[in-house]
Amino acid sequence: LKENGCTIPQVGLDMIRFHSFYPWHDRGAYRQFEAPEDAEMKRWVKEFNKFDLYSKGDAVPDVAALKPYYQSLLEKYGIGGKLRW
Repeated sequence: LKENGCTIPQVGLDMIRFHSFYPWHDRGAYRQFEAPEDAEMKRWVKEFNKFDLYSKGDAVPDVAALKPYYQSLLEKYGIGGKLRW
């Protein structure tokens, strides 16, 4: 995302990167590899997961209803167009 001019702060990028790493932030695995600053990152990842749409229920989200909200966030953080991979 950084290479595309994204302005999401580093803590936000860390949340995106690690939110699916449930063994670490949900089950306490890999603690032996944590650096001191990882405790704070883990706290933010756990907070972010409360709002994770795809894993919190059986109902399929209404994409059309949600799109304007998420499109505005993409524009706000400079990643509203196609991403360069």
